Amino acid sequence: MTTLTTAPAAPTAPATATTAAAVHDLPPVLPVVGGDTLVPLVDGRRVGYANLDVAASAPALQAVADGVARVLPLYASVHRGAGYLSQVSTALYETARRTVGAFVGAREDDLTVVTRNTTDSLNLLAGCVPADPVTGEPGRVLVLDIEHHANLLPWQRVTDATVVTGGPTVAATLAELDAELRAGAAEGRPYALLALTGASNVTGEALPVEQVVAAAHGAGARVALDGAQLVPHRRFSLAETGVDYVAFSGHKTYAPFGAGALVGRRDWLDVGTPYLAGGGAVRRVRAAATDWHSGPARHEAGSPNVIGAVALAAACDELAALDPQQVRAHEDALRRRLVSGLGGLDRVEVVHVWDDAVDPVGVVTFTVAGYDPGLVAAYLSAEHGIGVRDGRFCAHPLLGRLGFDAGAVRASVGLGTAGEEVERLVAAVRALVTEGPRARYDVVDGLWVVVDDPRPVPEGSGLEGLLATAALGADEAFGCLPGDV
Repeated sequence: MTTLTTAPAAPTAPATATTAAAVHDLPPVLPVVGGDTLVPLVDGRRVGYANLDVAASAPALQAVADGVARVLPLYASVHRGAGYLSQVSTALYETARRTVGAFVGAREDDLTVVTRNTTDSLNLLAGCVPADPVTGEPGRVLVLDIEHHANLLPWQRVTDATVVTGGPTVAATLAELDAELRAGAAEGRPYALLALTGASNVTGEALPVEQVVAAAHGAGARVALDGAQLVPHRRFSLAETGVDYVAFSGHKTYAPFGAGALVGRRDWLDVGTPYLAGGGAVRRVRAAATDWHSGPARHEAGSPNVIGAVALAAACDELAALDPQQVRAHEDALRRRLVSGLGGLDRVEVVHVWDDAVDPVGVVTFTVAGYDPGLVAAYLSAEHGIGVRDGRFCAHPLLGRLGFDAGAVRASVGLGTAGEEVERLVAAVRALVTEGPRARYDVVDGLWVVVDDPRPVPEGSGLEGLLATAALGADEAFGCLPGDV
């Protein structure tokens, strides 16, 4: 086994000036479960866990966990149950559906389908895109190469998908989309749908939604928004933007209890292929034929995730009650500090899709020259108690086009992030480039690990050891990391 710890080429002086003020004393906006959790370091100390991997899964808001605790004693079967608790659970589930729809500005005739997550929602919608009325061929869907795989692979699998390469600027990218939409209409092969991320899960950057909607609707196409990174960070409304469908996840919206949602126009969903075949989705079943429900039930076969839906609704209520300007100011301060603090260090490059992006959310991706991204992530965890994400973030086409085929490191913030955590990350990366790691790291089965890792597992967890997921180059074993094809 060969030790692969990388040493710095030469000590460099730390950056002495930044373009954004330090945010050390900035408090979280809302308390989250586990916000005070201590984690062990390889030197024997314990420090507060700095969860800067919020873009992957956000911790539960304390209010969401409290709401779930209140509801659990009332949990019973849902729909068609005559028992009192069944009636209560059904009411909780359907009330949650209305709350979730209202949170994203559902129009009067829109449907809210409770799903597992954004990926589930977009796969469901892909099966509902109508075929070409003349040829009967699968409906045409237009996507950009900046998308998370959840908003790329479903369209490629079941529709006639065209992937457009984004331009170097927001304006150029909008022009590319508009030209392709117009060309499709002019050729008599119009696009049925334009599927777009609300905010990149790699950089937090986005296109102006209203302009995208105007271009798509002008060419006869609908718009589906991958709201996984947008909805938890910015106030969004279907009715105000004109977006036709939005998909988002509870686990990114401070409700990690297994629910997500697809909200949007009824007509496609009412007649689209039922997403799951099973009980609850049918009106009547005979040996030779089945009559399917319309509405949300058509796509919610099986016993629904009542607790997940209630948790997601509770998170929506908490977010809706916040001042959106307060949320934006908190996140902007953290993001600016990450960009300026990291970008001011020698050998550190901050990743951008567009230099002219406006109002990005709190996602910052970077690389450190001379260090594999997996080693950087392992170092930040083992020596500083910081959780980040490394790899290609389920956005392989984008990372490849930007020149980061070997992956990168992503830090992401949210309502529960304190300024101290961001400052700790900047200081830790500065120490890496000036001093190198103190522990020894090795690669085992394609994953970076601490050699003779002394960190214990949590008491009472039933675990026998840690499982590394920070990956090396193109040889790792887990999905959405560098080299997965």
